[in-house]
Amino acid sequence: MTTKIISSSVIMSPRKRPLVPVSSRRKTVDDYFPFNLLPVECQLHVFSFLNEVDKCSCALVCLSWSCIIRSWKLWRVADYSRRGVFHLGQEMMLVSNREFERWKSWVHHYTHHLISRRASLLTLKASFDLGDRCNKWAELLSHLLDNVHCRDLSSLDLNWSFTLLEPLDLRIHSGSSSHQDSITKMDQLTSFQELLTKLTHSCPRITKMRLHFDWSDVSVSLLTQFQQLRVLELKYFWVFKGVTPSTLQTLTKSLPNLKSLTLHILVPMRHLGISYTLESQSLEFLDVSPSRGLVFSSLKLPALRELQAKKIVRSITLDRRTRLRIQSRWPCLYHVLREGTPKLQALNNERLLPTWREESYGELSAILEQSCYCVQHLDSWLW
Repeated sequence: MTTKIISSSVIMSPRKRPLVPVSSRRKTVDDYFPFNLLPVECQLHVFSFLNEVDKCSCALVCLSWSCIIRSWKLWRVADYSRRGVFHLGQEMMLVSNREFERWKSWVHHYTHHLISRRASLLTLKASFDLGDRCNKWAELLSHLLDNVHCRDLSSLDLNWSFTLLEPLDLRIHSGSSSHQDSITKMDQLTSFQELLTKLTHSCPRITKMRLHFDWSDVSVSLLTQFQQLRVLELKYFWVFKGVTPSTLQTLTKSLPNLKSLTLHILVPMRHLGISYTLESQSLEFLDVSPSRGLVFSSLKLPALRELQAKKIVRSITLDRRTRLRIQSRWPCLYHVLREGTPKLQALNNERLLPTWREESYGELSAILEQSCYCVQHLDSWLW
């Protein structure tokens, strides 16, 4: 038998070529993307997708990239909370003094970095105890706002009641009293109002705001000066301080462009019989599910499309006579919504039937059982 040896070039398909080691290839000009030949605006757009650390790494590549990275257009976000992400997302973590000093040093370097880049901020996110006289976080934020371009700031996420990371020894106080706590609260409040005053002048175009709020007349007056606000979330500051119905109504009426409102309000026990009125021509989304004891007597929300409300048991024991005396002042949420929200389409993430105003139905009744404080939907001695 004759064995024929056929070369591999004959067997191989004409469309396939033998593999050549990468090291033996000769790189041509076509192998490189001419990034530096792109217009500067295109290069800036590409770099804008990077985080702060990656931008700094790119600045070390070459002189051209270093110059581009220094552009104020690439520094639009000041996020002082991102270094706490590695702590499992928990708030107010207690850390060692050494770790706190490292974080504190990073905060000051980060602030200097933003100022030296002449940052033009669109977003500011921070969590600092503004009443801390030792670390002077209020002065740091004020210094930042004074030395960067923040006229176009549109989003503010600020927790001014505590610092994200705190050393353990600063959190343990011997002989602490309610009087000392009140002094601390007042220091925080004073610094917050000073910062809010600065923001009204430096950042009048804020459209989204998320912050803890004290509901004082001064703070409400300052907040209503942000006439461009569209999204607002107000969280607890001092849970023992009540919110008067007139204060809440004044706030919503004074913000003509407000579209979304989330409220964290805890009604104190001494104010259990109080009910509230909300009035806004622009509000489309309202979430009061984080609140406790918040009852509406009237809603004048012609543009409202979605409402989130939840009845939360606070373990308050009331006898039947007291409970009925309080509940007799409150109308049913169903009647309040039917009269004051003509465009409402969803309640607690459930789509409402087009005929919900004419008559209630099973699914709607189940939702009201979870969100209404009237006698019909709450018959319990435990609140």
